[in-house]
Amino acid sequence: MTTDIKDAVHAVGAAAVMRLFPAKPRLLALGEPTHGEDSLLDLRNDLFRQLVEEQGYRTIAIETDCLRGLLVEDHITSGTGTLDEVVEHGFSHGWGASGANRELVRWMRAHNEGRPASEHIHFAGFDGPLEISGAESPRQALTALHAYLAARVDEDLLPCGAEVLDALIGADGRWTDPAVMHDPARSVGRTVGARELRLLADELVGLLDDQAPHLIAVDSRNGLERARLYGRAALGLLHYHHGMAEASPTRLARLVAVRDRMMAQNLLAIAARGPAFVYAHHAHLQRAKSSMRMGGAPLEWWSAGARASAELGEEYAFVAMALGTIRHQGVGVPPPDSVEGRLYALPDDRCLVDARRLATLLADAPPVPRASPWFGYAPLDPEHLEVTDGLVFVKDVVRRG
Repeated sequence: MTTDIKDAVHAVGAAAVMRLFPAKPRLLALGEPTHGEDSLLDLRNDLFRQLVEEQGYRTIAIETDCLRGLLVEDHITSGTGTLDEVVEHGFSHGWGASGANRELVRWMRAHNEGRPASEHIHFAGFDGPLEISGAESPRQALTALHAYLAARVDEDLLPCGAEVLDALIGADGRWTDPAVMHDPARSVGRTVGARELRLLADELVGLLDDQAPHLIAVDSRNGLERARLYGRAALGLLHYHHGMAEASPTRLARLVAVRDRMMAQNLLAIAARGPAFVYAHHAHLQRAKSSMRMGGAPLEWWSAGARASAELGEEYAFVAMALGTIRHQGVGVPPPDSVEGRLYALPDDRCLVDARRLATLLADAPPVPRASPWFGYAPLDPEHLEVTDGLVFVKDVVRRG
């Protein structure tokens, strides 16, 4: 049986990945099925280096706070801050503790040092400024957007002064209260002040677009793009807090959808600047509808990747990771009739698989879904093979010592 699928299997490498597509994708997404494994992030780093050196990619975008990610971008492009400071404060979700993320930042800074800006590689977070348990105050994004405009356009064009925003935002703790996730009534997301902030944020974003020719002339395109990021983050956060105040059965589904909407908007903005390598959980990148259970309820939503794919067509590519074992998390050898089991029987420690070719080869003996004993690992859904461009299979995930 394993000899039948060898026609779809190749060594992992940037050149082999690119042969899966008719042309270079503008967004090349690699989805991981679990978080927190540095050995998978090492693979990510190796592939990104090859994409930079062999294929002309210049940006990596990962599932971390888009605003914090600006600290990483400033460090790798201009040396702002120390490596320790950047890995501590430039990543959300606690991922600054990852040795592989630290190595990514170190390598990117070393690559850029001494090169002209036109040859720099770039870093972007594409997640919203939020965690699964809550969201940040809109203060940073809104005040940065207002300050950018106030320094560059006539004062009478602004919808309000900075002091108005400050008063409407109030204490940041009102927005970040962790109790809100379990008690929507504690949220300030549907107060009169929050509604006024949404209107003002919308007006500021509109003014940014209206004045774009002037802003590029007096500043730079990069400055305008950063201001647009502040605008997306501000509006996204205000929509997210609005959803957190909703006391209905659809509340959690609304929140995960708003989050991926923010992600998709950021991905499309990144794609507009040139080819980028994207890395996140595959639930945020796959073309098929995503699903999970939260609070005991099943949730379904369209991922950021599905939305980007709908906009970009063949310029969006999705490669999923499939894993054999994660023994330190209780995930043992996969069933032999699962996709992972078929690949586990091969001698390769890791390999690249043409997913659509594999689906054709397995059509006469369709693989069964794999169940995981650990909630932190999401096995590959075999029904997704036909809407997946490739698989990177890692036979045994070993905790890096």
